[in-house]
Amino acid sequence: MWLGHTEAGGHPPIPYGIGSTMMVENVSESRSQAEFFLSQGEYAQAIELYQQLIETQPEVRAHYWHLGLASLLLGDEAAAQTTWMVAMMEGEAEQIEQWSAELAQVLRSQAERQEDLANHKLAWVLRQHLREVAPQDLANLLHLAQRSIELERFAGEDWVEWGTIALLRSEAEVDQALLVQTLKVVLQYAPVDPIALEFAEVALDRAADPLTVVHTLMLTAVAAAYELNRPSLAIQYAQLCLKAYPQDLEILSHLSTFYQNAGQYELGIETAREWCIMAQSLPDQVFGAFLLMRALTRAGGYWKEIFELATLQESLLLSLTDANTEPLDQQTTLKLVTTTFFLPYVRDNLERNRLAQNHLFQLCQSNIRAYAAKPAERYQKGLALRRDRPHEHRRLRIGYFSHCLRRHSVGWLSRWLFQHHDREQFELYGYFWNYQRSNDTLQDWFVEQVKHAHKLGRDGLAIAEQIYQDDIDILIDLDSITADVCSEVMALKPAPIQATWLGWDASGLPAIDYFIADPYVLSDAADAHYAEKIWRLPQTYLAVDGFEVGVPTLRREDLGIPTDAVIYLSGQSASKRHPETVRSQLRIIAAVPNSYFLIKGITDDKAIQTYFSEVAEAEGVSRDRLRFLPEVPAEAVHRANLAIADVVLDTYPYNGATTTMETLWMGIPLVTRVGEQFASRNSYTMMVNAGIEEGIAWTNEEYIEWGIRFGNDPALRQQVAWKLGRSRQTAPLWNAKQFTREMEKAYKQMWANYIK
Repeated sequence: MWLGHTEAGGHPPIPYGIGSTMMVENVSESRSQAEFFLSQGEYAQAIELYQQLIETQPEVRAHYWHLGLASLLLGDEAAAQTTWMVAMMEGEAEQIEQWSAELAQVLRSQAERQEDLANHKLAWVLRQHLREVAPQDLANLLHLAQRSIELERFAGEDWVEWGTIALLRSEAEVDQALLVQTLKVVLQYAPVDPIALEFAEVALDRAADPLTVVHTLMLTAVAAAYELNRPSLAIQYAQLCLKAYPQDLEILSHLSTFYQNAGQYELGIETAREWCIMAQSLPDQVFGAFLLMRALTRAGGYWKEIFELATLQESLLLSLTDANTEPLDQQTTLKLVTTTFFLPYVRDNLERNRLAQNHLFQLCQSNIRAYAAKPAERYQKGLALRRDRPHEHRRLRIGYFSHCLRRHSVGWLSRWLFQHHDREQFELYGYFWNYQRSNDTLQDWFVEQVKHAHKLGRDGLAIAEQIYQDDIDILIDLDSITADVCSEVMALKPAPIQATWLGWDASGLPAIDYFIADPYVLSDAADAHYAEKIWRLPQTYLAVDGFEVGVPTLRREDLGIPTDAVIYLSGQSASKRHPETVRSQLRIIAAVPNSYFLIKGITDDKAIQTYFSEVAEAEGVSRDRLRFLPEVPAEAVHRANLAIADVVLDTYPYNGATTTMETLWMGIPLVTRVGEQFASRNSYTMMVNAGIEEGIAWTNEEYIEWGIRFGNDPALRQQVAWKLGRSRQTAPLWNAKQFTREMEKAYKQMWANYIK
């Protein structure tokens, strides 16, 4: 650390050249005056006085400490180090230890003072020098980490060099508040740095209140999983928490989901089963059934247990909504809002599915408005006053609320509405909750498309307040029940008109006024089963101008498929692979000679391959005719690869949506089965609005017939491909500008209905 040198013998030289003839008449007064100059930032005057004090009292080491400090504060680090060095040189070991402690206290006090003044850079410099004087000062190292982060200078290797973790693992005394605060700062700044995980582990071991640390770690885990898209990292943080609290259901639920998102499906299932075993309350049992169902459907091939769980869950939901229970807290309520998510995957029963969902969301909304009574009442009164005020002539304020306005199916499909919006008539607000910190060009594009972009976290009450303060006229929810935060915000009704569009079926929240659909995706008979009013656009509830298509990476020869073979393809997630549909698909393959089946989706490869192989064997299809395709990272390449297929086979009771649009855009014949519910009619409305009737089946038998017919009739496939190619210029599905005008017309009519 120390710079310069001393002369042999005598007192340490004074590095400032003040003459020895200058004597101090009143030492006490001069010391007070020097301290005053130091406190006032008059460092040059302080330096002069301390030099005079050293000439008068060369044995008083405190003068050197303060002289060096004044030099350091003046920006002359070299002079400061030289001053401290020469003051140390003649001391014995015990003296140097004492003097180092004195200098450390001087530096520590000044660092704290500069921190109080928010002079972060100067405080960082002081603490760096303090680290060299007192390398075992754990509190200083923790403070130094915070100052480094404030200056964006923090690096994990610094802590390795400083030995911070080693000190924490020792019995060194640690300020608990400082420890927790530093952990929060480090995890927020560098959660992916390996040293952060190591710090989290030792902080949990050293914490007097482990629950406080666990809360911080779980917030970090959630952010890692959803904002950074790093589920494997989230698992590591959650595992630390589970080690401290192995019976905590909240940790178990998150960990199971993290496992599933990371593709570790067996661990996800195992963890979900642990939840179900420990769940005691009725709400926890309802959520446990959902959690396990999610794990099983994402893995693929567990349909017998999935059907049993769906029956159990429906019974539990009925008991829950009929029970006269005490109000549920926020955590419990928000866990419940996604629990009906998988019913449309299991069965196509509009009446039963909607009934269960509507009852659940009436319960959830009442509980949300109970634990958030003050903002809910304020919004209700405020919106009533707004309604009564004169409505000045201004652009309608449309708020779009979603965590999927990024590289996501909702993002790819909704971008055209943003592209064509009339900014002269509508002022757009974007509420990007759970905003992704990763590089996402489509998310960046959406941010640029709105006049007011709010990049938000996961605090539903804060999001609702922002929407209310923005005086939004119509709030469009694109997430529905796919996320708890969205349901919480919509239940509080921060905007006078609220509608759900695109992201999923309607939620059933009484606070939502409209569900935007079209005449095909929901028939007139559906109205009786929805809590929301179904607002049907005249032709289609969705349109795009097209999709970017890249260079394909799939070739028949690479897959071992003959050039004259008929290729069928199904590209859906495991949760959509209902056994009835899989059997139908394989019966088509069995009936069409020289045909092959490509299977693509997010699944546990082993489980889904075993599942398909078993069904194929039962239907007389050789395993050699199946090909399991990996995911590709680029959407444009995925679309290009669709061209390898002669026919695409849709899923039922949950159809494709984005995949259907992409298939039709690529001009490939599609076979779909139409059902009762929204999820089983998506492909139907898209095909009708693309001008195609061929491939639309109303029964399972028709589905198989269309599949076989397409396979055996190349001319029919060519005819459909020609019609699809021509439809790009004529069909409503590919006219996003016209669709946008219809949406805007709907917004105006909704507003007119509201104010009349």
